Amino acid sequence: MPRVKNPLVFIFITVLIDCIGIRIIYPVAATIVAEVSHVSVNEAITYSGWIMACYAAMQFIFSPLLGSLSDRYGRRPVLLLSLFGLVINYIFLALANTLPLLFMGRIITGICGASLSTSYAYVADISVPEKRAQNFGIIGAAIGLGFIIGPFIGGMFSELGTRAPFIAAACLSFLNWLYGFFILPESLKPENRRAFDIRRANPFGAFMQLKNNRRIRTLMLVLFLIFMAGQVMPSIWPFYTKYLYHWSDLEIGYSLAFVGLMVALVKGGLIQWSQQKFGSVKSVYLGLLFHFTGLLLFAWADQAWMAYAFTLVYCLGGIAPPSLQGIISGRVPDNEQGELQGIITSLMSISNIVSPLIMSHLFAFFTSETSTVHFPGAAFALAALAVFAAFMLCLWKLKKVVPA
Repeated sequence: MPRVKNPLVFIFITVLIDCIGIRIIYPVAATIVAEVSHVSVNEAITYSGWIMACYAAMQFIFSPLLGSLSDRYGRRPVLLLSLFGLVINYIFLALANTLPLLFMGRIITGICGASLSTSYAYVADISVPEKRAQNFGIIGAAIGLGFIIGPFIGGMFSELGTRAPFIAAACLSFLNWLYGFFILPESLKPENRRAFDIRRANPFGAFMQLKNNRRIRTLMLVLFLIFMAGQVMPSIWPFYTKYLYHWSDLEIGYSLAFVGLMVALVKGGLIQWSQQKFGSVKSVYLGLLFHFTGLLLFAWADQAWMAYAFTLVYCLGGIAPPSLQGIISGRVPDNEQGELQGIITSLMSISNIVSPLIMSHLFAFFTSETSTVHFPGAAFALAALAVFAAFMLCLWKLKKVVPA
């Protein structure tokens, strides 16, 4: 069995490369879907919406399944199998020249990419209790870094062709697999393994607990609305900017990297500052107002410079979800915190499936030649309405909460 002094480094690299691999293809998404479907960019987005929904559905279904398999057979084999599957799949996607093959490739990516839950389980295995939260934060930093580096690299590789980002992702995943195969140790001790039970891998199980806790139902609905609105960016951004601003794939990559950087800055320092300055409740209100304003501005951003300027306002809305999750967590007993996080993750997964379908079809409808109203920003307007509804629900449910 291989040994390393700090396996957390490997998991950090694994998650980072996974996120880079996922985001590296975003800049060419609009081009490649339009290419294989033989339609215009604003028509191709409906196919992209279904592709994203299929990818998210596979993540939703297979995350608990792979997590349960790793409890039975260990983290190492599940991680290595997933990584190797990504290598093969990225090569497959680089060669895919029809829409069905593109669908098949992204479905496989969703299955293999569902290993993120196993990565978090690995971190839990190797962390002492007092360091666990810190180490989870390190993995969260890897995700954020991947969302910056991925689009940036993807945009640059797009200059070599629409398939080049897939080849780059395959190479990164293969290097990661080699590193893991020869160096990564197993983290789960034999005495801590359990028998595999398919019933415990039910992705819908978390939702059953909501009916038992009326104190958080409305606030969980607020979170779901925020998650739904947040999916408008990955769902339509490459298509929106290519259609409206005629951006190249390189320019799309740079813009997505800028969004990732702004999100990282907000998460890295502004959230803590807002908590200390305004407290949780006011931070929720303030974040939702910024989120609503940013989305509404995007809806009418008819010049390219506005995309960058309005991103600053939009990303400030990132202070709302963590503040709201903190309030929700305070209404749940200590022995139910893990279950709560499972519910939140499931809500996020459902929004990742539903929102791309709604946003992509809305964009296609209001940019089609048959539409009586030409409104490319309709999806952003709908997302803004969702955030406004979330804001009104918060005014109702949080009015009796003492600001902290």
